[in-house]
Amino acid sequence: MNLRNFSIIAHIDHGKSTLADRLLEETGTIARRDMKAQIMDSMELERERGITIKAKAVRMNYTAADGTPYVLNLIDTPGHVDFTYEVSRALAACEGALLVVDCTQGVEAQTLANADLARKLNLTIVPVINKVDLPAANPEKTEEQIFETLHILEDSIHISAKEGKGTRDVLEALIKRIPAPTGDPKAPLAALVFDSQYDTYRGVILFIRVFEGTIKRGMKVQFFTTRNTVTVEDVGHFTPTQKNTAQLSAGEVGYLVCGIRDIHQVRVGDTMQETERPLAKPLPGYREAKPVVFAGIFPINPADYPSLKAALEKLHLEDSSFVYQVETSQALGFGYRLGFLGLLHMDIIKERLEREFDLSLIVTAPNVVFQVRKVGDGDFKLIDNPAKFPHYGDVALVREPFVAVTIVLPVGYQEPVMNLLKDRRGQHQAIEYIANDRMIIRYELPLTEMVLDFYDKLKSVSKGYASFDYNPSEYQDSDVVKLEILIHADVVDALSQIVHKAKSYYMGKALCEKLKELIPRQNFEVAIQARVDGRIIARETIPAARKDVIAKCYGGDITRKRKLLEKQKEGKKRAKQLGSVSIPQEAFLAVLKIGS
Repeated sequence: MNLRNFSIIAHIDHGKSTLADRLLEETGTIARRDMKAQIMDSMELERERGITIKAKAVRMNYTAADGTPYVLNLIDTPGHVDFTYEVSRALAACEGALLVVDCTQGVEAQTLANADLARKLNLTIVPVINKVDLPAANPEKTEEQIFETLHILEDSIHISAKEGKGTRDVLEALIKRIPAPTGDPKAPLAALVFDSQYDTYRGVILFIRVFEGTIKRGMKVQFFTTRNTVTVEDVGHFTPTQKNTAQLSAGEVGYLVCGIRDIHQVRVGDTMQETERPLAKPLPGYREAKPVVFAGIFPINPADYPSLKAALEKLHLEDSSFVYQVETSQALGFGYRLGFLGLLHMDIIKERLEREFDLSLIVTAPNVVFQVRKVGDGDFKLIDNPAKFPHYGDVALVREPFVAVTIVLPVGYQEPVMNLLKDRRGQHQAIEYIANDRMIIRYELPLTEMVLDFYDKLKSVSKGYASFDYNPSEYQDSDVVKLEILIHADVVDALSQIVHKAKSYYMGKALCEKLKELIPRQNFEVAIQARVDGRIIARETIPAARKDVIAKCYGGDITRKRKLLEKQKEGKKRAKQLGSVSIPQEAFLAVLKIGS
């Protein structure tokens, strides 16, 4: 069997999904009458946003120009930086990758990141220049950028994925340039689990790439990391629907059903081996996906808490890359604290919970994991919730996570972008100029400064021309403090956050002003205060709503009016002592809007 395993990598909106559509059409995998745009993106949210969220796989049969039949396995990858780990797993299952570059935009930040990822895995990269049909197309300049920035010497293939121009050239290049997979079908089994999904009737369906050996029904197999042993119930290919087959041999990509009902038994990126012929070491590349952004999710209606619990359990069966645990808030009641791979991942999980399970949710401001060492302690503890941050008198040292940021932009926007990075406490690493009018800026940035509105600000100051990519770097010592918000003398834990000391006054003042706008007047005066290290640093006061109690007095003795006003004053004083403040849900999103 002539096999080729490949992936398509690109920056967002460079035409990756459209090219996948044309390849499926050209190979006859999907009939034209059944074809629709972004056919690999089956989730409604993927189609709506025009992005790929989950990795997919499909098997195509293609007859080359010389008449030789080939089997092509396409493993489609997500395009956003939040899903870099998912991209790396998909690439680990391939021998080559098509690197798609939009010739109206040129090389972007994630083009660089994905090309580096493919190089580290020793994949053959085939450059593809897309959208050559557009009036603003400049394929020659784009080719120059690919050579100067990515140092790829191979000739690029010029295509228009939308019109289908050059699709056959791409297929021929795949066969000629990407090497065939190696592996012995008779050797001990070594298969990579590069993704999984949950089916209500069949349990967990594993997406695998077989590197060595053969896997068939009835075989006893074991996961290398968890040591769980299971029996293979079904194997097959993706066409793109699931089509069962007798076996999968070395070099092939397909699916596996083993009757697993608990997705926690499966670790995506793990190696599958035979129970009778175990391996000495696993396939390279496995690591656990670690969440970097945390936020609290609470139902607006407390009665929906059981529904939220059931929804999280079901969604976690499909997407095991987020973590969750029970959380209680004085202001919001019972909910969950979730860990995400990034802000887009957080946004998608929230939207899926609301859409697929018909829930109305409040999401607290996202925050990151800090390392905190208390006075007298030798070890650092991980703090992922501002409410758990120790008292300021007990803190000896705090470390915050940094990320290595790569920004690609036109030279003309260098100054505003550099000012933004400086304002966000960025540490300059390097600058590189490419193709005369474009540049690459590399900085180290605190993750805290990036999780709120950094991407929006970057797009704003660069008029939308800058693109960025980031990778987790390391923890560094930092002068951060806990900013608490008190409403009517009570600390609202859901509004607490960890901020840099130099920015605490600005953040506290801005948040108090925002909350004053959002919280409705009560029957008593309400104080909104920001507190850092036991000191009040900002305050706003919401005046009491005043009812005109003397409206019914038409003349008469002034003492009657005074009596009514004194009675009202006493009532307000009593309400101030006993009353609780009604806080609308918009107030909890105020933190997100402070920088806007």
